[in-house]
Amino acid sequence: MASAMTGESAYPLAGLKVLDFSRVLAGPFAGRMLSDLGADVVKVEPPDGDVTRQWGRVVAGLPGYYFQQNAGKRNISIDLRAPGARELVLQLVRQADVLIENYRPDVMPRLGLGWDELSAANPRLIMLSISGFGQGGPESHRAAYAPIVHAETGLMERAQRRSGGLPRRDLPLSVADTNAALHGLVGLLSAVIMRERTGVGQHIDIAMVDATIATDDQLQYDLDGSEATAPLPSDTWETGAGPILVSGDFRYIWRLVTSRLGVPEVSTPDLDAKIAARRAAMAAFMLSLKTWDEVEAAFARINVAWGQVRPAANVREQATLAHRGAIVEVDDRAGGTRPVAQSPYRWSSAKSGVKGPAPHRGEHNREVLGEWLGLSDGEVESLAAAGVVLRDEAAVGN
Repeated sequence: MASAMTGESAYPLAGLKVLDFSRVLAGPFAGRMLSDLGADVVKVEPPDGDVTRQWGRVVAGLPGYYFQQNAGKRNISIDLRAPGARELVLQLVRQADVLIENYRPDVMPRLGLGWDELSAANPRLIMLSISGFGQGGPESHRAAYAPIVHAETGLMERAQRRSGGLPRRDLPLSVADTNAALHGLVGLLSAVIMRERTGVGQHIDIAMVDATIATDDQLQYDLDGSEATAPLPSDTWETGAGPILVSGDFRYIWRLVTSRLGVPEVSTPDLDAKIAARRAAMAAFMLSLKTWDEVEAAFARINVAWGQVRPAANVREQATLAHRGAIVEVDDRAGGTRPVAQSPYRWSSAKSGVKGPAPHRGEHNREVLGEWLGLSDGEVESLAAAGVVLRDEAAVGN
């Protein structure tokens, strides 16, 4: 039987030190997951702050989008262009296990903080770089937010094609960012294991375009020109209890509802008329199901998967998400709480999960520089006076 673990030792990544130079989503999402797994993740924020500080409802100076992706991290703010900033970063790098960044590929080298300089300072460092088009390629210079990658990798075109020609719109989530972050985490944690054998770190180059097509399970139909062989799309129906999605080929579902649920068969020699009549009969049957218990019982009898089409604002009412605590209430730093999506890891004997609220810019300058580098409060104040480190005085206070 495994011995019971308590405190920080119960977290799989306890003791791992991470410098998170990233912004917006791909990098911060990876850093948030590392924090939930127990790593000490220090967000290194520029003077003008992460752009996501402008997104979402603001509580105690912390907007919701920024809060979600940075909860549980500590924060120091460094002006990387200030004299002495590079030297301070290199000192931190010598103490770090991991560095995450998602600038364009030329930014860190121009600051004298490229892989060559960082690995020379700490050969054991693992650096995760996430960019739209990768390091050193013909399009490395291009800026790339998730919608750009959705367009370039065919997701937007396919969504329009399969929707019957509705106007082209971006996807309603930033899947290019989150997929890149998750693949980055796989590479990063693999490098941690490899470092145990070799003693040497790695630079991991994750391109959002690569990560998107690697996780696009529908791409093969397009590459093979075989869209006609793909399963028919799932249908949505209005029941008396509310809208649902039914997973499966309508022809198969129709056979089941007529043979097991008593829906009368429709017979007509004209194929289009027969399909229309069957769909009308199915729609009438669906509306006859007045409660969610009736819906569940009907689909249990035909053993077909279905899902309630619910507003995202109501996901905490979904039974499994509620049971698993997928939405947690975190201190909002204003005397209340605010909802945050929990990381999905569940363990037999280890722990994970959001460790606290998101930080203000520069909130932990003294704490982190003292712990990691042994700097005194006076030395940190000197760095602040020189414009190397900064903090949001209005939010943090004295």
